[in-house]
Amino acid sequence: MILVLAGTSDARALALEIKKAGFGLLATVVTENAVNEFKETGITVEVGRLTDKEMVRLIDTRGIQAVVDASHPFAEEASKNAMNAAKTAGVPYIRYERESQTFQYEKMKVVESYEEAAEIAAGKKGVVMLTTGSKTLQVFTEKLLGKPDVRLIARMLPRVDNMEKCERLGLPQKNIVAIQGPFSKEFDQALYKQYGVTLMVTKESGKVGSVDEKMEAAKELGIEVIMIGRPKLNYGTVYENFYDVIQELHKKLGFTLTAKTQHLFN
Repeated sequence: MILVLAGTSDARALALEIKKAGFGLLATVVTENAVNEFKETGITVEVGRLTDKEMVRLIDTRGIQAVVDASHPFAEEASKNAMNAAKTAGVPYIRYERESQTFQYEKMKVVESYEEAAEIAAGKKGVVMLTTGSKTLQVFTEKLLGKPDVRLIARMLPRVDNMEKCERLGLPQKNIVAIQGPFSKEFDQALYKQYGVTLMVTKESGKVGSVDEKMEAAKELGIEVIMIGRPKLNYGTVYENFYDVIQELHKKLGFTLTAKTQHLFN
């Protein structure tokens, strides 16, 4: 039985390939929406954020032989908990990390934290569109709300808890874009134009996260960009494609990759 930290579209795709390769599978996600996304796969799913101790108990009770961490590139806490749990339980840990992207743009500033991004944005005037989700929204509202020369627009998933958070933080409804992507470059451009965006804040979450569409749309309109770089974690065993993850599972669990599973990646 393999434990997969899932929740994103590419994580679900990886989980399906692991299942096709003949492994028993248990996936964990953090939202009910992610559970619904898994319904058609036939994969057993549990919902809820797990501490490292809770994950160790899950590994022990479900007979988990390896942990595949396919969580979002910015789910730093989840990855740390998974690494600690795998080490404590004495099972292999394998990280699937979606491929990084690099961008060349003279109006882009790359930073290492949300706090640094908010500090820079606070020194600007105009319309700031935040496309980094709701989890760290407070970092930006504390710095930007109430500034007379700045309007903060927050784009996030259309969930009730997100709307409630915006209300608690004092973000006006007219400054909320509640919608689920991915989006095309043309859609992003239309959105930037609609709100008169002068600065876009995003994070390097990879092509699956449609960062390239956001960037190209901003470049063509001459909009400034603040890009938050990925957390710097030492994952140990980490791969950027499904084939290598499954090959590593076979290796760690004492099997060889057969012709039956090889064809999945040809």
